[in-house]
Amino acid sequence: MTGRSFISTLLLAAALGSALSACGRRGDLEPPPASIVTDENGRTREKPAEDKPFILDKLIQ
Repeated sequence: MTGRSFISTLLLAAALGSALSACGRRGDLEPPPASIVTDENGRTREKPAEDKPFILDKLIQ
């Protein structure tokens, strides 16, 4: 292994290590705040998904 390829391999490993080590925060996964709604009984549930029309839906109908 030449000196140049060793240095490039080392830099690539350092870049991957730093990129993968900073991908989030510790703890349980939390849904986004907008996806949780509270009903009149005080229970929380997921917000129903909106049906957004797609541009090619007219071809299917």
